[in-house]
Amino acid sequence: MNIREEEVLVPTATVPMRTVIFRPQEEGEFPGIMLYSEIFQLTGPILRSAQMMAGHGFIVACPEVYYDNLEAGTVLEYDDEGKEVGNNLKWETAIESFDGGAQSLIKFLQKQDYCTGKIGTMGFCLGGHLAFRAALEPEVNACVSFYGTDIHTGTLGKGKNCDTFDRIGELSGETMMVWGRQDPHVPKEGRQLIYNKMCDELVSFTWHEFNAAHAFMRDEGERYNPQLARQCYGMAVDVFTRNLKA
Repeated sequence: MNIREEEVLVPTATVPMRTVIFRPQEEGEFPGIMLYSEIFQLTGPILRSAQMMAGHGFIVACPEVYYDNLEAGTVLEYDDEGKEVGNNLKWETAIESFDGGAQSLIKFLQKQDYCTGKIGTMGFCLGGHLAFRAALEPEVNACVSFYGTDIHTGTLGKGKNCDTFDRIGELSGETMMVWGRQDPHVPKEGRQLIYNKMCDELVSFTWHEFNAAHAFMRDEGERYNPQLARQCYGMAVDVFTRNLKA
C-alpha cells in the first residue's frame, strides 16, 4: 500500500510528545501500532521500519521516547557520544514518563477517525522493552518485542527499579519475543528468566531466537542481517494481522 507521513504533537501530562505517523493513503479505518525506537530516538532505520509496517495496512505511530528530556526532533547519532547520551537518559527518565507517553498515545490514536481502535506495540532494544511494557495497558491487543533490554534486570528508568518483569502476567494480548543469541545485553540467563516467567504466567506468546547480534534488525552497520530482518518483519505482520484485523 502507498503510505502518507505526518508529524503530530501528542498531549501528555507534561509536554507534547512529538510523534511521526505513517499510515495508508487509502481512505478508511486501520489498526494502530505504536513503534518504539532504540535509545537514539527516531533515526533513519527506525522510520524505515515504520514505513515497512505501515505499508501492510497499519497506522504506525513512532513517539520520541525522551520527549520529557530532549528538544523535539532530536536524533542521537549511532556513535559513542550518542550511545552515552541515550543510555544515560534511559536511566534518568522516570518510568512514569514512559508509561504516561504510552497511555497518551493510545488515547490519541483511538480518537482518530482513521483508526479502528485496535492497538499493537512494537519496538527495538530499549523500544523492545517499552513496547513490552506498553502492552501491559489493557487496550493493547498484540506486541512484538525485538531484543528488549532491561526486562530481566528491572533496570529501566530512574532508580533502575522498574516492575516490568513482575507484571508479565498482565499481558493480555499475543506477544512475540525475538532475540539474538549473540546479544550481550540479554544473555542466555536473562532470556531464560523471561521465558520461564511468561510460561508460568500462562500468557499468549511466541519465542524466537536467532544466531544474530544485538540490533540485527537495524539496516545500518555491520550487525544488520537482512535475511533475518525480512523473516522477522513477516512474522510481525502476521501477529498484527491476526490480532488487530480479525
